[in-house]
Amino acid sequence: MSRILIVEDEEAIAELEKDYLELSDYVVDVCTEGTEGLRKAMEEEYDLYILDVMLPGTDGFEICRQIRTEKNAPILMVSARKEDIDKVKGLGLGADDYITKPFSPSELVARVKAHLARYERLVNAANATADDDIIRIRGLKIDKTSHQVWVDGDEKNLTTREYELLSFMAENPNQVFSKEQLFQKIWDMDSVGDIATVTVHIKKIREKIEMNKDKPQYIETVWGVGYRMKI
Repeated sequence: MSRILIVEDEEAIAELEKDYLELSDYVVDVCTEGTEGLRKAMEEEYDLYILDVMLPGTDGFEICRQIRTEKNAPILMVSARKEDIDKVKGLGLGADDYITKPFSPSELVARVKAHLARYERLVNAANATADDDIIRIRGLKIDKTSHQVWVDGDEKNLTTREYELLSFMAENPNQVFSKEQLFQKIWDMDSVGDIATVTVHIKKIREKIEMNKDKPQYIETVWGVGYRMKI
């Protein structure tokens, strides 16, 4: 069974989330304080993390940042605030998704299932052996076996979702994909979620692989349509 850690200071919300996830056969731990949540996140092994942004002690952003220094499991950020700056900050720190209160428990469960399924496939693919799993586009090199990325010989540290998005586009060069298509392909969801997540991840990838992110040489914006990988 997959283990999930919920760090949420509103006990009623945390218990509701826990109940619905346990009904879907997940093992769930709950922390209502940020510092204790960070300790459990770093000392124990979980398959997915659900982090509230505003917490007593250590906030959700800091927990997310520290988790990402050592672990690749999916992270869902939760907030009562609707400002895009929170979403951009959370995703920029390595979160995989962002959900705004109030939300339905069934929506949360759907997102958890999608992220766990995607992560499991990614891990299985990384463990599989292949003779030629290298993608090269000019100075960009992607090793699909080790999930490593280099630009002009310098290794770049991408989050799991950033890697998936970059790898998918590199495997389909010169094809234009809308935000909706990329969201459905990479996040495994249609109506559930926010396609603005795609924009944030493209921005973060460009910051890591482009020499000049304002004049990208790899991921090109096709205005009014979407994005494509240039070769």
